[in-house]
Amino acid sequence: MEIELLWFVVTLCITGAIAGITAGLFGNGGGFVVVPALLAVFPFFTPPSEALVKVAIGTSLASIVVSSARSVMAHRAKGAVDFDILRSWSIWLILGVGGGLLIANNSSANGLTVVFAAGVLLYSVYFLFPEFVVRPGLVFDMPKGIGKAVLAFVLGGFSALLGIGGGTPTVITMVMCQRTIQQAVATAAGVGFLIGLPGAIGFLFMKHPDTASLPVGTIGYINIPALIAISIGAIFTAPIGAKMAHNFSEKKLKRLFGIYLVIVSSAMFYKAI
Repeated sequence: MEIELLWFVVTLCITGAIAGITAGLFGNGGGFVVVPALLAVFPFFTPPSEALVKVAIGTSLASIVVSSARSVMAHRAKGAVDFDILRSWSIWLILGVGGGLLIANNSSANGLTVVFAAGVLLYSVYFLFPEFVVRPGLVFDMPKGIGKAVLAFVLGGFSALLGIGGGTPTVITMVMCQRTIQQAVATAAGVGFLIGLPGAIGFLFMKHPDTASLPVGTIGYINIPALIAISIGAIFTAPIGAKMAHNFSEKKLKRLFGIYLVIVSSAMFYKAI
C-alpha cells in the first residue's frame, strides 16, 4: 500500500510539473495534461465510477488556479500581462463558468467524457496547424461590446466543462488582433486563473450521491491529495515554461503538444464508447 501511495504521489507530481510547463509556455492552464492523468491514475486507488470524471475535472480546475497564478507572476515580471483585458473579460468569464458548472452538474460521466474528447480534438487543430487557424495577413481588433461578452461567456462555460483554463482561444484571439505571442500567452494564463477559481469553488460545493465511490481525500468533486501533488510540480515548473515562451520558438513544441492532444482525444472517445 505504501508503494502504491508513493507511486500515486510521484506520478501526480510529474503530471503537475508537465502541466506547469505547458501553462507557462502556452498559457493553457495544464488541464489537458491533468484530466487524462487523473482518469488514468484514480482507478488504481478506487473502484471505477461515473463520479471519477467530475473529480478529475474539478481537481484540474483547482490545480489551474495554482499553475496559472504562478505563470502570471512569472510573465508579469517581464511586463507581458495585459491586465486591462483580464478586468474587461472577468465578469463574462465568471458568468460563463457558472453556466458550465450547471451543465456539468446535470450531465452524465459519459457525456462529459465525450465533450472532453471533442474539445481536445478541436483544440489540437491550433497546435498542429497554427497557420490554418491564425491566417497570415488576417488582422482583427480585440472584440468589444456584445462580441467580447459572448466570446468570454462561451470560453468560460466550455472551459469549466473540460476542466481547462481556456488559454488556447485567448492566445488565438490576441494573436489575430496584432498582439505578440508572448503577451497572448501571459494574458491567457490570467484568463486561466479567472476560470479556474470559480470553477474549482463550484466543483468543491457540488453535491454527489452518498453512494458515489470517490478517491480518499475528496471534498465535493476535488481530490485534495491529488491537488497538492499536482500543485507542487506546477509551482516549480510554470516559470520554466514562461521563460521558454520568451526565449524559444514554440512551433515544434506546439506540434508535439498537438499530437499529444490527438492521442488523448482518441483515448477518451474509446473510453466513452
